[in-house]
Amino acid sequence: MTYAIIETGGKQLRVEPGRFYDIELLHVEANENYTIDKVLLVRQENEISVGQPYVEGATVEGTVMEHRRGRKIIVYKMQPKKKTRKKRGHRQEITRLMINSISMNGSVLASATVEMEKTTEAPAETETPAETASE
Repeated sequence: MTYAIIETGGKQLRVEPGRFYDIELLHVEANENYTIDKVLLVRQENEISVGQPYVEGATVEGTVMEHRRGRKIIVYKMQPKKKTRKKRGHRQEITRLMINSISMNGSVLASATVEMEKTTEAPAETETPAETASE
């Protein structure tokens, strides 16, 4: 399994190809590709590359699916015995990003199409217990 840990919007995120993630707002139009260069760690099978602070030559390619707003957070401030109350709400602007591939020094380590093919492969046919008992 190949994954990467990236930094975006002041947060660190573990990403895998073929999945989508909600991150801080990116100023990119919907259905456009976006490249993230701030890759902190890349894991491919048994190999791990750790950056100091970033892995050189590592990139994560993604497609912006849509721009959304997060859940509403209520901020309520009250001062007791003063009859002072403030109730405010906030909805964070977020971007839904589909991860297409993880690359290292120009070569693609994992992509969404390869990951989909692995999961849709048919398992090898095996004999059922009823067939072995009749023999």
